[in-house]
Amino acid sequence: MIKKIILLFLIWKIVVFIPAIIGPYVINDFGYKFPYAEILQSSNLPYWLWSFGNFDGVHYIRIAQDGYAYQFTQAFFPFYPILIKLVSYLTFGNFLISALLISNLAFLAGLLIFYKLVKKNYGQKTAFWSCLFLLAFPTSFYFGAVYTEGIFFLMIVATFYLLEEKKILLASIIGTFASATRLVGVFLAPALIKKMNFKSLIPLLVVPIGLVIYMIYLKIEFNNPLYFLTAQSVWGQERSTTGIVLLPQVFWRYFKILMTTSGLPLFNAALELAATIFALIILTIATKRVKREWLIFSWLAVLTPTLTGTLTSVPRYILIAFPIYIVLAQIKNTNLKILILAMSLIILFIATALFSRGYWIA
Repeated sequence: MIKKIILLFLIWKIVVFIPAIIGPYVINDFGYKFPYAEILQSSNLPYWLWSFGNFDGVHYIRIAQDGYAYQFTQAFFPFYPILIKLVSYLTFGNFLISALLISNLAFLAGLLIFYKLVKKNYGQKTAFWSCLFLLAFPTSFYFGAVYTEGIFFLMIVATFYLLEEKKILLASIIGTFASATRLVGVFLAPALIKKMNFKSLIPLLVVPIGLVIYMIYLKIEFNNPLYFLTAQSVWGQERSTTGIVLLPQVFWRYFKILMTTSGLPLFNAALELAATIFALIILTIATKRVKREWLIFSWLAVLTPTLTGTLTSVPRYILIAFPIYIVLAQIKNTNLKILILAMSLIILFIATALFSRGYWIA
């Protein structure tokens, strides 16, 4: 079955490459330009490959090359750029190839561990369907792009798999790297606590270390340990970093957006709102179907970004809420599962084509 999962991964790569290849023939070039695109264009890679470094990807590459020399790049956590820098010595200084290798190999490893984790708890059939839903998710192309999704997913499922194996310290250490990769990585700490004894409290002490080290660095270099938060407003669309915005307020804002916009902004707003509502519904259904620790992390990881007053990037953020795929895999009606997969693949195809042409998606 491991060979089948690897085959699924390879098929998925073909599926996401196809819209990137045909995109130039059906979509205008770079409807929305983003800065430093020349970094990708000078990589000597074909367009359909370097386009997976669009948007945030160029900033991760610049951090890997020059450190945090550019204002507001502190919003991007350091572990992924550090890996890009290290692997670049093996790719003869090509940072884009380094980043793509890390994302794709990490995601493949994460996919295999995810399969083993689900199989151990729910059986082979559910595990296989869970992988299908994961790969077909409308924003799954981010797993193979120059974003943190691929390696972060690996860290999350590896942490929970090690918890299953009762290797709490090793799980917590991986959690440390997760908290140095994305802010929501710190939510592995409460998720890993099962009993109120010293051994079970290890995650509370170990997991946040990655975040704490980054905060110390920001304090020393920029005199602002929370720079990663204050810089968010520059990158997010109307993202609030000074207060909490409740979800009903965010929903109301999005309903108004849907009534007053058109074109790509309408598509993005609809995708963001639909993805958020979908995730909330599925995670609610998952309450009695998956493990408590999985749900704790997933709820915190999904809800936290919404508190900034926008659902921007939520369709990407919910990729790591893996109980969603397990619940979908547990649907008994095979025809319904196939229908959901087909609809997801259609949206994935459209979203990948737009992203590869320089249009912001999630």
